[in-house]
Amino acid sequence: MRDPDHVVIEPRVLYVGTPVMLLGTQNADGSANLAPASSYWALGRMVCLGIENDGRTIENLAARPEITVNFPPPTLWQAVERIADTTGASPVPAAKQPRYAHVPDKFERAGLTPQPSDLIAPPRVAECLLQFEAVVRRDTPGLGDYHLVEAEVLRVHAAPSILDADGRLDPAAWEPTIYSFRHYHALGPEHGRRP
Repeated sequence: MRDPDHVVIEPRVLYVGTPVMLLGTQNADGSANLAPASSYWALGRMVCLGIENDGRTIENLAARPEITVNFPPPTLWQAVERIADTTGASPVPAAKQPRYAHVPDKFERAGLTPQPSDLIAPPRVAECLLQFEAVVRRDTPGLGDYHLVEAEVLRVHAAPSILDADGRLDPAAWEPTIYSFRHYHALGPEHGRRP
């Protein structure tokens, strides 16, 4: 029986829409690594991140399980894209060749500014209005090309411009970059809210 209101499709990805993040980790030599990601969800103080198997980020987290999660505004989508096909791993892992290039300083490549964290070693991204400092509590490898990393958020940094009069995050003032079916989007107008 056919459904006249829907057609069956095979999309290349199933990213219906998640926030873009810039993940900061610390390399073995103490320098910073920065990686774009968009597989994210949260429960309480725990964030769950999908991180590629063969990149510097997962290697760093295995050795030094601290991470910053930085949410860029839509105006920074080009900075995110400048490092989308880069890796801190050298040599470039076979699975990432020939598309990826080794870039040792991704902050510089992206045109972004590292900002010291309060409680952990990896830096935050100064241009991001919302930033988390977190510690990895569990890493589950083997989910296809990804690890599922669960991290506990220790500290949240927010620019005053995205807070309401009571000091809470104001969703109308903060606008994340949303990655939907490999396209960058901003939020549209509010449709309603839960009391």
